[in-house]
Amino acid sequence: MSAVTTTTAAAGADDVRIPLRGHLRHTGALIRRNLLWIRQDPESMFDALLMPIVFTLLFVYVFGGSIGQALGGGQERYVQYVIPGMLAMMSMTLSQGVGTGFSQDFNSGVMDRFRSLPIGRGSVLFAKIAVELGRMLFATAILMVVAVLVGFHITNWPGLFATVGLSALFASSIMWVFLTLGVILKSAQSVQGVGFLVLFPLQFGSSIFAPTASMPGWLQAFTDYNPLSTLADAARGLMIGGPVTHDLWVTVGWSVAITAVMAPVAIHKFRTKS
Repeated sequence: MSAVTTTTAAAGADDVRIPLRGHLRHTGALIRRNLLWIRQDPESMFDALLMPIVFTLLFVYVFGGSIGQALGGGQERYVQYVIPGMLAMMSMTLSQGVGTGFSQDFNSGVMDRFRSLPIGRGSVLFAKIAVELGRMLFATAILMVVAVLVGFHITNWPGLFATVGLSALFASSIMWVFLTLGVILKSAQSVQGVGFLVLFPLQFGSSIFAPTASMPGWLQAFTDYNPLSTLADAARGLMIGGPVTHDLWVTVGWSVAITAVMAPVAIHKFRTKS
């Protein structure tokens, strides 16, 4: 126990002495390492490639007609509604991958090797987040290609780019939650299981796939405080027009608050994990 404590203290001291330039250099090197790993294991990109295709086709062609009629149109009306919401959905769904990957690295001994090196502990986590954001942008590009093919009209390019930036901001905050789970839980399967229990009610108890007006009162109260609802509504306002300000600032507030709470927790847990 004393040896573990001494090693942890030494690692923390080394982290404090590393200047900002060193942290940036370490982060860049670790980003390159993670990208090379993806290159060697291209199957790890299958979720980012297939998820936007499968979910778009599923919701548009299975639910698009009925929900589109409720919106005062048909399938084409639903396409305009659901695509901005799916950008919000992917920002959270793909964030789960950073936790499972982190857990796998711990179980394979990679993280023990990193923690034995004189590198910034935060650099390991920031590199993971940067690569996962890259995967999210790749999935976003795939989603928009499929969206155009099924009839989505991109009429506001600045709004689209603003939506992608807002989704990336929110995704980065959620990734700190999954990084913490990746450190605390013992296996990638556990991270995935807990992540599913968190993601499922947040995604379907929101305005991502359908308006919330017909939901029971208690569920509407939940959706009002659900950050995925405000992100989806802000995305619709930015991309197809409508109110933006309130939902935009609420989403930014959620993102900042989650990051402020969970980032220090994730870094601390990573430094002190024995």
